[in-house]
Amino acid sequence: MSTAVHRRYVAFSDANYAGNLVDGAYALKLFGDVGTNLSIELDGHEGLFAGYSSVEFLAAVRGGDVVEAEAKLVKKGNRSRTVDFELRVICRASGDTGRSQVLEHPLVAVRARGTAVIPADATE
Repeated sequence: MSTAVHRRYVAFSDANYAGNLVDGAYALKLFGDVGTNLSIELDGHEGLFAGYSSVEFLAAVRGGDVVEAEAKLVKKGNRSRTVDFELRVICRASGDTGRSQVLEHPLVAVRARGTAVIPADATE
């Protein structure tokens, strides 16, 4: 099974809501980035994202966190690629003090499944 993983620090400026919360679109952008990485590794092309069949927001992502976005190939068709995504919080900030701790067990914040398509001329 093919997998791509990206890690990223979530800036406090990315938090838009009370409680230092980051919006769900932040996770979807990271899924786009890691999905593109996976497509390039699999097919030598960025691919075109067709859509999500499911998205689950399971836990909060906050400014100051460090997250890990993962894309795993689930199914490979002639041109379509079904991909499972997961965003995990691996470090959690302690307020705005600059202190943070590595979580013993990563916190799964978002899961999704989507489909990417490789253009016909890219598979030749």
